[in-house]
Amino acid sequence: MRWIFLLLLMLNSLYFVWHQQDAPLRPKEVEPLVTHRAYGQDIRLLGELGLRGSNAQTPTEQEKCLYLGGTTKHDEAALLEQRLVALDIDAHPGQRLDQQGGVYWLKIAPASRRLISEALMAELRRDFPMLKNEIMSCEGIATAD
Repeated sequence: MRWIFLLLLMLNSLYFVWHQQDAPLRPKEVEPLVTHRAYGQDIRLLGELGLRGSNAQTPTEQEKCLYLGGTTKHDEAALLEQRLVALDIDAHPGQRLDQQGGVYWLKIAPASRRLISEALMAELRRDFPMLKNEIMSCEGIATAD
């Protein structure tokens, strides 16, 4: 009976050692969420910008311009510019190379951004299938000016 007790004691100790190898020695420490949240406090959705009145714009929003285009054909950009000028939208042609190879872009002045609605963008995309739009800093593109 003594031998069975010693055998069970030895098996139990081996099982304990084997089980301890799987368990982590120290729990992993996680940084508090507060430090990560402060980094993204200034992020706003583009839809939120349109909900505010024109008097409530901050200076950083007034320095942003809308760019339409992204086409490699100068004729398409000129036709788009004529269409926007006919709608009294202040558009200036410019060139820049993006990831998809688009070269010709039109810079829409911040004062004219309010004239471009979602319905107008849908109509322009129907007429110009390759049309892209981006909101960037007004100095972010080389213009003809």
